[in-house]
Amino acid sequence: MLLKVANLQVSFDTPDGPVDAVRGLDFELAEGQTLGIVGESGSGKSQSVRALLGLLDSNGRVSGSARYRDTELIGLSERELRRIRGSRIAMIFQDPMTSLNPHLRVSTQMTEVLAQHQGLRRRAAMSRAIEMLEAVRIPDAARRIRYYPHQFSGGMRQRVMIAMSLLCQPDILIADEPTTALDVTVQAEILDLIRDLRTRFSTSVILITHDLGVVAGTCDHVVVMRDGEVVERAAVGALFDQPQHDYTRRLLAAVPKLDAGSTN
Repeated sequence: MLLKVANLQVSFDTPDGPVDAVRGLDFELAEGQTLGIVGESGSGKSQSVRALLGLLDSNGRVSGSARYRDTELIGLSERELRRIRGSRIAMIFQDPMTSLNPHLRVSTQMTEVLAQHQGLRRRAAMSRAIEMLEAVRIPDAARRIRYYPHQFSGGMRQRVMIAMSLLCQPDILIADEPTTALDVTVQAEILDLIRDLRTRFSTSVILITHDLGVVAGTCDHVVVMRDGEVVERAAVGALFDQPQHDYTRRLLAAVPKLDAGSTN
């Protein structure tokens, strides 16, 4: 098993006392698999994956187990986590504009990743970065790599973030609501791109979303979270055919139907 999470607990210290954000989360991710973690805002899905990578706010506390191959992630030092983050486990976020440095060219940000994690010199790093921009379907990549983030559209910035996350060919790509800020057409393009890249680079994916419609054509298995706990887990087909929990049924009811509004 590539990643096995057991009894993950995440809490935050607040002026009013500790708040439990995640309670007893369990899931497994096999090689080549895409796992969807679904739930409304505040369900704990994003805090769960941030906890695995040591990305919680300073008042966050985490316990439990998260084994990546033979390495226990919970309790690793920041230095050890930095060696894994971006190299073996990478993450893309909902808003790429807050993840990309607006003051640096995309070329600088991408080549720094390769220099830090793989020790590549600038020319080799630049060549690799351009290849990855081409892989995520950015036209005229050799010229546009020298752009600043604000010179790209929202969809293209998200493609840049995906390219950066895959530079070191990680085993796991965590995509945290990667399409929420995009229009419907661009959402479909990004999801298609993630599916294509998973196959092309043999990368396992954890897809965080509030939308079961996003999960339908992308994921193999699904974990449904509510108020910090798992309420259902299943293969995608089984979940859509026979949802077991009332909360899951309500999420499915919120997915737009193609024939909505039809009078026939």
